[in-house]
Amino acid sequence: MPDLTSLAAPAAALLKERNQSIAVAESSCGGLISAALVSIPGASDYYVGGSTIYTRVAQKGLLLVPDETMVGMRASSEPYALLNAQTIRKALGTVWGLAETGASGPSGNRYGDSSGHACFAVSGPVEKSITLETGDTDREKNMWVFAKAALNLLIECLNESK
Repeated sequence: MPDLTSLAAPAAALLKERNQSIAVAESSCGGLISAALVSIPGASDYYVGGSTIYTRVAQKGLLLVPDETMVGMRASSEPYALLNAQTIRKALGTVWGLAETGASGPSGNRYGDSSGHACFAVSGPVEKSITLETGDTDREKNMWVFAKAALNLLIECLNESK
């Protein structure tokens, strides 16, 4: 099993070095991204908070995203991930917002995406979103791959914002 600390160490180092903060809204990772970021000693220097937005009920209740904002948008998409990254960033007043949404497996999701599908977004001085398809049905393996992809996207955006 991957190690939480090594997974997040590069992103944590950049956030600490720049004295920047982050908030996380994740779904199929189930808190793994936040756990990785918090596993680093001194995480309170950069990690403000996060939420597992596993359903629309959670998005509406925790992120306060109104129904009208969701018209024409579906979960497990890049626009949805970006909305969640922007919303958590604004809600917690951080420099960066990071979001993940997907289907970890072993089956796909109700939106027609296969197991191993995930979308990621970063909101901050640089905004970016990507989609990943692992093609794997192993739930835990996908969760780790998704967490790594999310943190790699964050690192990419941090490096672009120099």
